[in-house]
Amino acid sequence: MIETGLADRVVIVTGGAAGIGKATALRFAAEGARVAVWDVNADGTKSLLSDITSAGGEGVFATVDVTDSDAVEAAVADVVERWGGVDVLVNNAGILRDAQLVKWKNDDVASVMSEAAFDAVIAVNLRGVFLCTRTVVPHMIRRRDGVILCASSVVGHYGNFGQTNYAATKAGVINMTRTWARELGRYGIRANAVAPGFIATEMVQAMPEKVLAGMVGHTPMGCLGKPEDIAQAYLWLASDAAAFISGAVLSVDGGLVLGT
Repeated sequence: MIETGLADRVVIVTGGAAGIGKATALRFAAEGARVAVWDVNADGTKSLLSDITSAGGEGVFATVDVTDSDAVEAAVADVVERWGGVDVLVNNAGILRDAQLVKWKNDDVASVMSEAAFDAVIAVNLRGVFLCTRTVVPHMIRRRDGVILCASSVVGHYGNFGQTNYAATKAGVINMTRTWARELGRYGIRANAVAPGFIATEMVQAMPEKVLAGMVGHTPMGCLGKPEDIAQAYLWLASDAAAFISGAVLSVDGGLVLGT
């Protein structure tokens, strides 16, 4: 069994109330970590905190809009006051606002991706990652230790139909992560990204059967991933077992990159 070294470590998971974020919070808790769950949606967090305790960790929830720098700074200050610092930041929060750049029908423009849809995704998926990391990093530098983990996607490598905004943010996250690995390594801070493929979150499972079948058909392993698969990747990258890994992008996609 791998010794993760994460017992009593302080972990922030953004977008942690459901899906991959929830699975990640519970996986770190199972290693005895102290987990601060942030989300704009507080539904079900009482049971989540109970599950964190049952798993063997300690948990706290805060309603945090990661696009709001004042809110992020206040939430980080609360974590530091409560537990003395931040060891791991999991930048998991993200949204979708899919649309074609220009949808052409009957020899004319039928619709376009709106500026509001573009800006909303940039704000959460890119600005939010920037704000959270910028706020946490000084606390890590002072301790000469820390791990930054960021949610990218396979579409950050290859793009995807109808996802100009989302693909742009996920490509941006990759290169922010690589930049931080270069800048922060001298302080003992590691930065890595995880690039999921099609994962069976609540949102994905609510999609039409035809769409789900298409996702499975494009995945060489012939199934959707589970939120726990991504949580395991985050856990390993945060652990002592990955102590010399920084600037990496770990694809967790059932071979999807090969199947695109």
